[in-house]
Amino acid sequence: MKNALKALFTTSTKTNFNSYLQTCISLLKNFTNHNLVTQGSAIHAHVLKTGIFKERFVAIKLLLMYLNSRKTHEANGVVKEFNGFDIVVHNCLINANIQWGNLEQAQRLFDEMPERNEVSWTALISGFMRHGRVEESIWYFDRNPFQNVVSWTAAISGFVQNGYSFEALKLFLKLLESGVNPNAVTFTSIVRACTVFGDFRLGMSFFGLILKAGFEGNISVSNSLISLCVKMGEIDLGRKVFDQMEKRDVISWTATLDMYVEMGDLGEARKIFNEMPERNEVSWSAMIARYNQSGYPEEALKLFRQMVQDAFKPNTSCFATILCALASFKALQPGMNIHAHVVKIGIDGDVFICSSLIDLYSKCGETKDGRLVFDWIVAKTVVSWNSMISGYSLNGQMKEAKELFDYMPTRNNISWSAIISGYLEHKQFDKVFEMFNEMLLSGEIPNKSTFSSVLCASACMASLEKGKDLHGKVVKLGLQYDVFVGTALTDMYAKSGDIESSKLVFDGMSEKNEITWTVMIQGLAESGFAEEALILFEEMEKTSVAPNELMLSSVLFACSHSGLVDKGLQYFNSMETIYHIKPRGRHYTCVVDMLSRSGRLSEAENFINSMPFQPESNSWAALLSGCKIYKNEEIAERTAKKLWEQTDKNPEGYVLLSNIYASAGRWTDVMNIRKLMKKKGLKKSGGCSWVEVRHQIHSFYSEDRTHSQSAELYGFLELLMSEMFVHENPITIEL
Repeated sequence: MKNALKALFTTSTKTNFNSYLQTCISLLKNFTNHNLVTQGSAIHAHVLKTGIFKERFVAIKLLLMYLNSRKTHEANGVVKEFNGFDIVVHNCLINANIQWGNLEQAQRLFDEMPERNEVSWTALISGFMRHGRVEESIWYFDRNPFQNVVSWTAAISGFVQNGYSFEALKLFLKLLESGVNPNAVTFTSIVRACTVFGDFRLGMSFFGLILKAGFEGNISVSNSLISLCVKMGEIDLGRKVFDQMEKRDVISWTATLDMYVEMGDLGEARKIFNEMPERNEVSWSAMIARYNQSGYPEEALKLFRQMVQDAFKPNTSCFATILCALASFKALQPGMNIHAHVVKIGIDGDVFICSSLIDLYSKCGETKDGRLVFDWIVAKTVVSWNSMISGYSLNGQMKEAKELFDYMPTRNNISWSAIISGYLEHKQFDKVFEMFNEMLLSGEIPNKSTFSSVLCASACMASLEKGKDLHGKVVKLGLQYDVFVGTALTDMYAKSGDIESSKLVFDGMSEKNEITWTVMIQGLAESGFAEEALILFEEMEKTSVAPNELMLSSVLFACSHSGLVDKGLQYFNSMETIYHIKPRGRHYTCVVDMLSRSGRLSEAENFINSMPFQPESNSWAALLSGCKIYKNEEIAERTAKKLWEQTDKNPEGYVLLSNIYASAGRWTDVMNIRKLMKKKGLKKSGGCSWVEVRHQIHSFYSEDRTHSQSAELYGFLELLMSEMFVHENPITIEL
C-alpha cells in the first residue's frame, strides 16, 4: 500500500494524467473497502495540491470514503466543492443516511432533489425495507416512475427479509404480468420466499422459470434452490442441483453440508466438509454443532481446535456449542479459558453463551460460578432461568432451585419439567406431585417429558391410584401413543403390581424402543413372571431392536428366579459373542445370585474369585444369602469376611452371618457378631411402609413418631393389639 501511494505521488499529472487518475480512483476505492481513511486523507491532500480534486470521479470517491467512515465534517467539505446540484452526490448522501439509520434525513434529501433517477427511488424502497418500515417502502414503490427489475427486486426481497413471504410471492406474479424480466437476485429472493413459506411445489414451478430464463447456472440462485431442498427434505434433488453447478462458492458447499447435517447423515456431511475448497465460520460451526448434538462431543472439540488453528474466528453459536461439549466431559478449566476469551472479545452477554456457561459450571458442581454468570445477564430470557434452575436441580440444591423458580417472571414447559425432574432425581416424590398440581392449576399443559417424570415418581412410590389418574390425563391430551409416555405408563403399572395393565399398555403401543422392551421384560421378571419375561425377550430378538445391558440384567434376573440356571449361564456367555455387550458387575452379580439360589455355592464362590475386576459387594451378599438358605457355614464365614472388607460400615453382611449362626444354634457366635456390630456403631436400617389415603402418601418407619397424628395412630395400634390378645386367649366359662 505504501509503495502504491509512493508511485502515485511520484507520477507526473502532466505526462501521465490518465494513469494518475485511474491509480487515484483505484486506491480510494481500496481504502474505502478497508476503512483506511488516514491513507485516503493523504490522497485528498495530494489531489488538492495538484488540482486534480476538481475531477468529478475523484471527488465522488473521496465523498464515498468519508461517508463510509462516518466522517461527516470532511464529507460536507467535499460536497461544498460541487457547483450546484449533483444527482450522484445526493444519492450517495441518501444511501449513507439510510446506512446510519437516519431515514428521516434520507427522506428530506430525497424530497429536496429537483430531479431523481432510478437509484434515488430504489435507495428509499430498499432502505425502508431494511429498517422494517414496509408500508413506507411500498408507498415509494407504488409511486416510482422507474419500475424496472431493480426496484421490483428491492421490494420483493424486502418483503422476504421482513417475513412477508406471501406478499413477496404476489408481487413477483405482478412483476411477471408487467412484462419485466426477473434477474438472478429476483429469483434468489423468490425461492427463499418459497423456503420460508414451506411450499415446495411452488418452488419447483419457479425452478421451471429459472431454467427457461437461463439462470440455473447462477451461484446465488442455485444456493437458494439447495436451501429450499434442505427445508423440504428433498436431499436427492438438492444434491443434484449442487452436482450440476459449474461454479460453487463457500455458501454452495455450506448449504449442501447443512443438507446432510439436517438429515443426520454425519458421514456424508463430513465427506462434503473435507472436500470443501474453502470454508467459513458457518460451515465449521454447523459441523461442530452436529457432532455435539449427535453425542460425539470429543469429535466436536477436535474440530474446534482445528478451526482455531486454521485462523477462523468462532461465532457466538460455535462458542455456545463448544461449551456444551466441554460440559459433557465436565472439563472445568478449558471451559473457564473459553469464558475468559468470550469476556475478552465482548460477547459474554450473549444469552446462549451464558446459558451454556451456566450448564458447564453446574455440571462441574460449581453452581456459585453458574449463579454469577446468571446474575451478570442483563436481559434474562426464560432459557437463562431454566438453565440456572436445572443447574441447581442437578446438584441437589432444590431449595435454591425452588426459590429461583418462584421468582421467575414467566415460565414455560421446560421450567416446570426442570423443577419436577429435579425433585424426582433426588427422590422427593411428594414434591414432584405438589409441583405437578401447581403446574395444572397455572394452566400450563404438561408435555410428554413432564408426564414421564411424574409417572416415574408414581412408579417409585408404587402409587397405583395416582398412576391411573395420570393415565387418564395422558389419554385426554392424546399423548398415550408417544413412545416415552407409553414406556413410563408400562413401568408405572408394573412397579405398582398391576402387571396386566402394564401388558395392555405395552401391547397397545405402535412404536417400541429398547427402553420399552426393557421395562416390560424387567416388570415381568420382578413380578414373578420369569418365563413370560424370557418369552418376551425371545420375541424382541426377532425385531430390529438390539438388547442393552439393563435388558440382559433383567433376563438373567428372570433365569435366577425361575431356576433356569443353565439357560441363564448360556445368556451370560453369549453377551459378548452374540450381543456384543461386555458384562458389567451387575451381570456377574446376577449369575452369582442364580448359582447361589440353586445351591451351587462352591461354583458361585469360584465364579466370584474368577471375576476380571473387583466384585460388587452385592455379589458377596448374594452368595451369603445362598449360604443362609442352604446352611453352609464354611463358605458363609469366608464370604462374610470378604463382604466386611468391602463394606465395613454396612451392617448387611453382619446381619446375614448372624442369622446363619442363629439357624445353626451357634448363639455364642450370634452374640459375638452383635457385639462387633455395636463396637463398629452399626445398626440395621429399619424397614419402611407407606399407605395412600385420599391421594396423600403416609410413610412409617419402626418406632417412628414424626407423623403429625402419631399419638392417635399409636393409640389405635394399642387398641388393636389388646383386641388381638383377647381373641388369641379367649376366656372360657365352664358350666
